[in-house]
Amino acid sequence: MQKSYLANNDSLLKKASYLRIIARDLAEGMKSGNFRSLYHGQGIEFEGVREYIRGDDVRNIDWNVTARMGNPYVKVFEEERELQIFLVVDTSESMRLEKNKKSKYLIAAESAALITIASELNNCPIGAVFFDGQIHFSCKPLSDKQNTMMILQHLDKLPETQVKGSVLGNALNGAGKLLKTRSLIFVLSDFRSSGWEKPLLSLAQKNDVVAMRLHDANDEELPSLGTVIFEDVESGLKMNLPSSLENFKKEWKAYNNSQTNLWHSFCLKHGILPVILDTKNEPLQVLNQTFTQKTKLR
Repeated sequence: MQKSYLANNDSLLKKASYLRIIARDLAEGMKSGNFRSLYHGQGIEFEGVREYIRGDDVRNIDWNVTARMGNPYVKVFEEERELQIFLVVDTSESMRLEKNKKSKYLIAAESAALITIASELNNCPIGAVFFDGQIHFSCKPLSDKQNTMMILQHLDKLPETQVKGSVLGNALNGAGKLLKTRSLIFVLSDFRSSGWEKPLLSLAQKNDVVAMRLHDANDEELPSLGTVIFEDVESGLKMNLPSSLENFKKEWKAYNNSQTNLWHSFCLKHGILPVILDTKNEPLQVLNQTFTQKTKLR
């Protein structure tokens, strides 16, 4: 049994035609030279040498081989390889807390949908794994409309019974086992879990990873409600916290900022592209900015 976690007018399946239209620019961004420079598995790669043929570009002459053989030889390059994309999407309870009816999950789901449709438009294989306290959906990368609709359906309708917690680390390990060739991986999560660093590093050693950290206003500032009961939706732990005290507000903001800074530093250190995806921003705008990045991951 499944239920939709998106408002009826925000259903991804109902918005599929609209998303397909706006994803066209995103698809073009995927093919751009700037974005392909982020994807290390993509591009022209050296394959070998062959004898020079009249009309060959002299810039491709391999002078070392030419000197050894006494005849001119040119470098032969392998054609561009297929861009394969994979999504790791966090559906845990901390992602579904609403702020002005825009939850982190709503923004993550729309972003994942745009990437999925743009991949289909470019005929790129795309796969995914979705998780909360357990992995509840996964599929290997395929390039067809049926696969696109299956991913959109699972983004739109999550399991009726939710498992508390976040198994981000397990999801990253699962992605690594599914992927047989180098892929471009988008991780969409608030990273409010533990034990994800080593699996993320392992995944980034064999693939190119874009870590998209979901963020909302509550991560920086809480409303002044006096002393209230706070519950960690992942662990179920409850505490009475003085939400109106200025010192508490400062500590709350400082703690969340420190966690974000640690995540950002970890990503940069290990060649992972860090992207903040705020609920107040439009996913298409953030993705377009990501796809036009000029800075290489490593």
